Amino acid sequence: MPYPKAMVDPMREELTRLGVEELRTAEEVDTAFDEAEDETMLLVINSVCGCAAGNARPAVAMAREADVQPDRYVTVFAGQDEEATEQVRDQYLAGIPPSSPFLALFREGQPVYVVERKHIEGRSANAIAADLVDAFEAYCTDEEPPSDAPTRPEADTTGSGNGLPSTFQSIN
Repeated sequence: MPYPKAMVDPMREELTRLGVEELRTAEEVDTAFDEAEDETMLLVINSVCGCAAGNARPAVAMAREADVQPDRYVTVFAGQDEEATEQVRDQYLAGIPPSSPFLALFREGQPVYVVERKHIEGRSANAIAADLVDAFEAYCTDEEPPSDAPTRPEADTTGSGNGLPSTFQSIN
């Protein structure tokens, strides 16, 4: 059962006031991905959890100030926009286990950099924003990404302490 609208609206607005486009249906998801096929796009899977409020959404706000930017920012809200979230996970993040909050940078329709919940929990918004900016600089230009371009935050900076590799890395 979704959280009450009055509770969730301020969390949505935290991103939409930054110019992040909200996708609420599967059709809107498909349209956004079709339109961004030759572009770069940051997808934010928003959520009500504390790490979304304390780290993920503020990190996106900080990263919006960087000189290099993705062409587009979009968001779905896990547990709220269920159809849109399912479409993103099934069609565009296939093979990556569900996580929220979650950030994924796409280049030409493919995820090239992901920040899973385990890379968000216990880390500061500043550290997450710095990771995003590094990814933007590697992937959001007309240049070919460098061979050592990041694909996720470094494992030793996650704060999770579980020693597991990123699930995104393991499917590459």
